Amino acid sequence: MTPVTSFAGKTVAVFGLGGSGLASCHALKAGGAEVIACDDSADKMADAARAGFITADLRTVSWTNFAALVLTPGVPLTHPAPHWTVLAAREAGVEVIGDIELFFRERALRAPEARVIAITGTNGKSTTTALMAHLLREAGHDVQMGGNIGTAILSLEPPVPNRTYVIEMSSYQIDLTPFFDRGDLFSVGILLNITPDHIDRHGTLENYAAVKARLVRNASLAVVGVDDEYCARIADGLRDRGGRYEFVSTRKPIAPGVYAVGSKLYSGAPDHRAGLAAGQLVTDLAGIGSLRGEHNAQNAAAAVAVCLAIGVSLDVLQKGLRSFPGLAHRMEQVGHLGTTLFVNDSKGTNADAAAKALSSFTDIFWIAGGKAKEGGIAPLAEYFPRVKKAYLIGEAANDFSRTLEGKLPYEISVTLDVAVANAARDAAEAGLPAPVVLLSPACASFDQFRNFEIRGDRFRDLVLALDGIKKV
Repeated sequence: MTPVTSFAGKTVAVFGLGGSGLASCHALKAGGAEVIACDDSADKMADAARAGFITADLRTVSWTNFAALVLTPGVPLTHPAPHWTVLAAREAGVEVIGDIELFFRERALRAPEARVIAITGTNGKSTTTALMAHLLREAGHDVQMGGNIGTAILSLEPPVPNRTYVIEMSSYQIDLTPFFDRGDLFSVGILLNITPDHIDRHGTLENYAAVKARLVRNASLAVVGVDDEYCARIADGLRDRGGRYEFVSTRKPIAPGVYAVGSKLYSGAPDHRAGLAAGQLVTDLAGIGSLRGEHNAQNAAAAVAVCLAIGVSLDVLQKGLRSFPGLAHRMEQVGHLGTTLFVNDSKGTNADAAAKALSSFTDIFWIAGGKAKEGGIAPLAEYFPRVKKAYLIGEAANDFSRTLEGKLPYEISVTLDVAVANAARDAAEAGLPAPVVLLSPACASFDQFRNFEIRGDRFRDLVLALDGIKKV
């Protein structure tokens, strides 16, 4: 844990007592602050009380003594309307921040030279975060990984000068981190891509892009993917500022930075530290199952660009890429049944994310559905020829069936267990050389599962229970 001493002797309100909220309570208390904890859930309030924290309904207390409101990222800050705690804090002149802001303040006090690599993007940020941490560990660095990827940042070990933090950040977390607006340079910011998402929380796509851009604006090294129009504009703005920048592309040669041609990554400009010439092959991702597809080429290119910039040797880099195990629920290879490969991409919660998975395979038996997001699966029409049959589950099943009607075979399986059983049967009977049963729902999970992880775990369990399955 990282004790937060910047609020020692002060009183801090914490709203939202999930993983990061409760970690914030512990870190603040350990650093000498008095914490008043609150949540809409009575059960979470009770958990916090049992953990030794003062709990109170923040509607009924005076805000005059609060030094800050630490807000969980899942609570609206601006859209569709500010949460009632945000309004109360503003009326009382109390700053509203998140747990990552607390971390940056503690880093400034303890070890401002501790390297921070912060990663965001609509898609790919979890894989890039895990890959970045893996590569640096392979290179012998002392690495702590957390943030949006699962471990609350304040649950990590405290900053020390030679430690590197690899942090995944959502747009919600960036919104609650005013550090990024103060002009204090930090180590590395990576922005992978921007596509429509979370518009309900930011109002417009332009607002969403502006929040993402804050992550790279003051990074000593900014790494930006340039293959979408919003990121391309952000990259153009970086050319006019001080500091170093690297660009990433899977569609064209780019300099400075790293670009992909198929599975091969190339240096976009001379890198004297790594001994690379412009246009020189850095590595080939072919055969690395955890980094299959154009989207993972972008993820790998971003991680490679950072590694080259901070002096990781080419040999260590190449070995680290080959040994990367990948992430659960992100193009996770679960098992083989005969020639059929089963892939868990439960993290594919929107059409853009599902497109990445669909573009990576042919002869797909596709399990899709859940709680639909805006646009449904209509944007995926170009990938329908890759799909042999679709198996539709959850609330979206009927809507998705109308999109697929006349375009490809489908069945409304309703539940995941039926979909897995039927897809496994059909793939085995198809006589294809390398069929793939792919869970990539293009939907949130909330109609049938509490989160995408539970949905993916259920898929994995169902697959591994199939007679004759061989675990990858």
